[in-house]
Amino acid sequence: MSEKMRAIIKPGQTPGFEMTLVDIPHPGPRDVLIQIKAMSICGTDLHIYAWDPWARERIRPPIIVGHEFCGTVVERGADVTEVEVGAYVSAESHITCGQCRQCRTGRRHLCQNTQIIGVDRDGCFAEYVVLPVENIWVNPPDMPLEIASLQENFGNAVHTAFAAEVATKNVLITGCGPVGLMAISVVKASGARTIFATDISSYRLDLARKMGADYALNVAEVDVVDFIMSHTNGEGVDVLMEMSGAAAAIDQGFRALADGGEVAMLGLPSAPIPFDLANHVIFKGATIHGIVGRRVWDTWYRIRSLLSSGAVDLSPIITHRYPMEQFEEAIQVMRSGQSGKIVLFPDAVPD
Repeated sequence: MSEKMRAIIKPGQTPGFEMTLVDIPHPGPRDVLIQIKAMSICGTDLHIYAWDPWARERIRPPIIVGHEFCGTVVERGADVTEVEVGAYVSAESHITCGQCRQCRTGRRHLCQNTQIIGVDRDGCFAEYVVLPVENIWVNPPDMPLEIASLQENFGNAVHTAFAAEVATKNVLITGCGPVGLMAISVVKASGARTIFATDISSYRLDLARKMGADYALNVAEVDVVDFIMSHTNGEGVDVLMEMSGAAAAIDQGFRALADGGEVAMLGLPSAPIPFDLANHVIFKGATIHGIVGRRVWDTWYRIRSLLSSGAVDLSPIITHRYPMEQFEEAIQVMRSGQSGKIVLFPDAVPD
């Protein structure tokens, strides 16, 4: 094995990424070394690429970016017995301490000392990555690489969708980026009555319909609140899932929310936003769930059930595939809104 590998890095405190050669990492006693087979681009990667206020506050370059992948275990530390060399795996990207109050009360996704790969430590947009064995998820051997690579991101959608009771309910999903699109499929499988989805991209609204949205509304063309009220007997939606992080979408979603409704918020604003707390939350008696990562490992078992049963098919949202060297083109396509999920491969794109 060569001692060097290709990696996509955030080189400094400016917009953009670059590809370079770096040392292949070595696993510690409780780590495994994974050869990457596929990696998918996340909205968080776009924040880091753009070097927006959130990224400037959080990221300390240089760092290898990326946190969604699948691969094969090629080496394991001296104390690892749980996973065999050759295992086909994905991983939970949040590395937790196991000792803080949140970890010790079954809430590892809220660990006070979390390190996220590709954010707080080197990530997976490379030929190899090292992770603690506690973070490894073994995949079914017949799972396609591209599906396996986006399970971690799918977990965000699953965690969001199960935060509120959606069966028989009217649901609004604001933001039809990849996680919003995946959430549509989960809500559909969970028995939602009517699913409304909003975005500014006609391309992604078409994907929303394919994933099961009853109404896919372009906010530039439709008064969303009026439309929803007219299709819910003037009551509004029972559940809002906010995936966009856009101030206008957040305001619109809360205005369309019924009194006593529930809100699950995953979208990440790039900066602080104004918000009408009194009318949107207090006077409505709304319940709000902030969504961080995935429940470890509860969400992962839900992922397995949804995918293995066929209740959810993620293949329609994978719209672009690129070799890793074309990462710049892939990033720009995803930033354009003219894509669903984009998957990168270390070498040639498989047939």
